[in-house]
Amino acid sequence: MSNLFLRTLRDDPADAEVPSHKLLVRAGYIRRAAPGGFSWLPLGWIVLRNVEQIVREEMNAAGFQEVHIPALLPREPYEKTGRWTDYGDNLFRLQDRHGADFLLAPTHEELFTLLVKDLVSSYKDLPLSIYQIQTKFRDEARPRAGLLRGREFVMKDSYSFDMDDDAFMESYRAHRDAYIATFDRLGLPIVIVSAMSGAMGGSASEEFLAPADVGEDTYVRCTNCDYAANVEAVRVPVPDAMPFDDDRPARVVDTPDTPTIQTLVDHLNAHPEYAHPDGRAWIAADTMKNVIVKLRHPDGSLEPLAVGVPGDREVDVKRLGAQVEPAEVEPFDEADFAKNDALVKGYIGPGVLGSSNASGIRFLVDPRLVDGTRWVTGADRPGHHVIDLTAGRDFTPDGVIEAAEVRGGDVCPNCGGDLELARGIEMGHNFQLGRN
Repeated sequence: MSNLFLRTLRDDPADAEVPSHKLLVRAGYIRRAAPGGFSWLPLGWIVLRNVEQIVREEMNAAGFQEVHIPALLPREPYEKTGRWTDYGDNLFRLQDRHGADFLLAPTHEELFTLLVKDLVSSYKDLPLSIYQIQTKFRDEARPRAGLLRGREFVMKDSYSFDMDDDAFMESYRAHRDAYIATFDRLGLPIVIVSAMSGAMGGSASEEFLAPADVGEDTYVRCTNCDYAANVEAVRVPVPDAMPFDDDRPARVVDTPDTPTIQTLVDHLNAHPEYAHPDGRAWIAADTMKNVIVKLRHPDGSLEPLAVGVPGDREVDVKRLGAQVEPAEVEPFDEADFAKNDALVKGYIGPGVLGSSNASGIRFLVDPRLVDGTRWVTGADRPGHHVIDLTAGRDFTPDGVIEAAEVRGGDVCPNCGGDLELARGIEMGHNFQLGRN
């Protein structure tokens, strides 16, 4: 101990937000080198290498072979797949002394594929699963929580190459089983949830989450069946379309000083002439909220987007972001409103939304807004709303999008039971990338 390169701390470091970050620094396992980058001290390095060895042993036991690919990679393969642009600001780009473009790899799909293309010449060489334990780099806008969200981190990534769909699914299951065995050896409780593929692409994916209050992933699990999914991948059960052949036309009503859902509901309930057709009080779920955002595409271009959701829900920016990747979601600010005279802030309705309407803004709605459903929403005039505006009769959106917040008590899309919310840390992610 007298020779150990170690310095423990009595107090929590000022920049540490979560217990793991505080304890790793105070115990002398890591030290901050730069935002999102850490030096490993002897005790931490021993632990990291032990974890790597467990991962390596389970990968080898599954029949996978280890390789090692550089972290500094040329632009061309990523240009070909579009990810040189699609990764946007998250990609570390640089040039060598000759002006050639390179990147610090955030992930290695392109190089693994090129390696196999170069060496595999016959179907007899398949199936093949190869992996590496390698440093990855992502230019996080807000690195936080110590090792949980850094700009430089160690990842085990593995890739299978198969002859047909059946072999492909067998390789996927082999990876899944190897992950479960790895986490069992590490003593980590894991919840396996359906997830979005994101920038990886592919047909489906699963995340392996360690339940933790400080986790950045929110997921749902059903209280009645084994359904579990990251909130970004939750699919809202779509109700049946409803007939709209009665004689209740949409009508514009005077609703002064009601720019929020709550003020709108209070106003309607305070005026008998606006009584709900069913004789009950109006509630937020009877209203439709139209939220305008901007999408920043990888090429730098900006596109406004309108999202319609039931008024008792907020737009979940993280869910929305997962649906529109590789674009990034940005706020639609006062300057943007000033440029579009068709938009009346606080009273925006479908009358001006949609690619073919006055604003020209693409209009996507929550799956619950099926044909025949009736809504109270903005009339595109200050101090006015529309009652009984009917989807499919009075307005037609450009499409649907899963962007509304998911809440505890929502209906399970698998069995109809209740969903509950929890948080977790992403420990692993399997992707079904499909055919190339």
